[in-house]
Amino acid sequence: MFEGLELLDNIKLNFSQGGLLALNFTLFFIMFGVALDIKLNHIKQVFYKPKAAIIGIFSQFIALPAITFLFVWFLNGNITAGVAMGMILVASCPGGNISNFMSSHANGNAALSVSLTAIATLSAIVLTPLNFSFWGGMYSNKNPLLVPIEIDPMQMFQTVLLLLGLPIILGMLFNSKFPELTQKIKKPIKILSIIIFLAYVVIAFAGNLDHFLKYIKYVFLLVLIHNFLALTTGFTLASIFKVGRQNRRTISIETGIQNSGLALVLIFNPKIFPPELGTGGMAIIAAWWGVWHILSGLVVSSFWSVRKLPT
Repeated sequence: MFEGLELLDNIKLNFSQGGLLALNFTLFFIMFGVALDIKLNHIKQVFYKPKAAIIGIFSQFIALPAITFLFVWFLNGNITAGVAMGMILVASCPGGNISNFMSSHANGNAALSVSLTAIATLSAIVLTPLNFSFWGGMYSNKNPLLVPIEIDPMQMFQTVLLLLGLPIILGMLFNSKFPELTQKIKKPIKILSIIIFLAYVVIAFAGNLDHFLKYIKYVFLLVLIHNFLALTTGFTLASIFKVGRQNRRTISIETGIQNSGLALVLIFNPKIFPPELGTGGMAIIAAWWGVWHILSGLVVSSFWSVRKLPT
């Protein structure tokens, strides 16, 4: 194990119930903004040309969690249980709220990106708890040094339903009832939601600066590799199944940009993860993911933005 990393899971983060409420509100606002771009037509389009969408969903909810499990198992003994579980939880979440912007900036397929966001977000209500329960339980059960995790899948399902399902429904209804107003406010809301989330993460890091500085050298490397695996998983699968280059970019970004805000909400919910489980490693992994995937997404999408697609 990396020297000193074994203490990470047991650190007590400065995080109050008020902080959890603020995080819940932040995620709710973010997902409402995402839903302003979603229309039923986007979901219908998938049934007309399903190949790219099926590969995108497969990449996000089957391939990425499986590859993450293999990665943390490969690192067995070198990382803590909490760090491993944090990586598995992030991999079990749907795409992040900035994936549509990144895909558009990369000259990807914007319509496919929005369709994948819609389907992945709705699917996550069931697949995020299911994936984490399966892969997380498999990891802890196969490691004799770990206590098998025992979470309440129904409690996680209810939380995900409330924080994803409700704002998505409200956002789609708002879009349907007030289309002109939606067009005016959706871009400012997206920008504001990114700023609010980053501000929240910065404040949370500031309150735990000593812990962050002590462990960032490990967390930075793990998240960098994990995020690289996510981006390449999407691109590789799309290439194997001979999806067009524009769609490859979109599937890669949709797989590499994860909703780490949802992961944080779940981690800090004591009904899902009691503090005595040792969630320090999980929280720091998820929080740094929230910062890093924005940076990596901007780099990748900017690189692709100047590389013209063949006509």
